[in-house]
Amino acid sequence: MADVEATKSLSSLLNGIAQKMFYQNSEITEELLKDELFPELSQEDFRALHEKMKGLLKSIATADMDHAQLEAFLTAQTRKQGGVSAEQTAALARFWKNQRVRVRESLLAQSRWEPSLKALSWRVDLQAADSRGETSPSGPVAIMELELSRAGQDSEFLCLEFDEANVNQALRKMADIQDSIDRILHRP
Repeated sequence: MADVEATKSLSSLLNGIAQKMFYQNSEITEELLKDELFPELSQEDFRALHEKMKGLLKSIATADMDHAQLEAFLTAQTRKQGGVSAEQTAALARFWKNQRVRVRESLLAQSRWEPSLKALSWRVDLQAADSRGETSPSGPVAIMELELSRAGQDSEFLCLEFDEANVNQALRKMADIQDSIDRILHRP
C-alpha cells in the first residue's frame, strides 16, 4: 500500500512540476507540492527530489524524446551514482507517455513570436507598353503579401512593393542573417 501511495505522490509531483514549468500555472509552488504530496520529507530532501525530477523533465522535454530515447536516457540515469530509482523511472516513463504531445504543444506555443507569419504570396509585375509602344523606365516590381496572425485574432495582411534595388538589398540582408546564424552554430 505504501508503494502505491509513493507512486501516486511521485506522479502528482511530476504533474505539478509540469503545470508550473510547461503550462505557466503560477498557483503551483514548491511549498504546495511538498505540503500536499510529501509532508513527511524534510525540506532539504524534498528540494533534492523536486530539483532532480524537474531537471529530468526538462531534459526529456527539451529533447522531445521518443520511447526508445526515453528508455535509453532513463536506463542511463538508473546507473548513475545518485540517479533515479526503478519507481521514479516508471513514473517518468508513464508521465511522458501521457503528456508528451501536450508538453510539446505548450513549448512550441511559448516559443512562437507574435504575430506569426501564416502565409506569404508574391509576384513580379512588369510594366506593359503604353499605347505608343513605350515602356515605363521603372522596371519590374516585386509585390509581396504577408498574412500575419496573432493567437485568437483575425489575420492582418501586409502588402510590400519592391523595386529591383530593394529586392537585392533584402536578399543581401537575408544572406547576412544566414551568415550570422551559421557563425553561431559552427563556433569552435
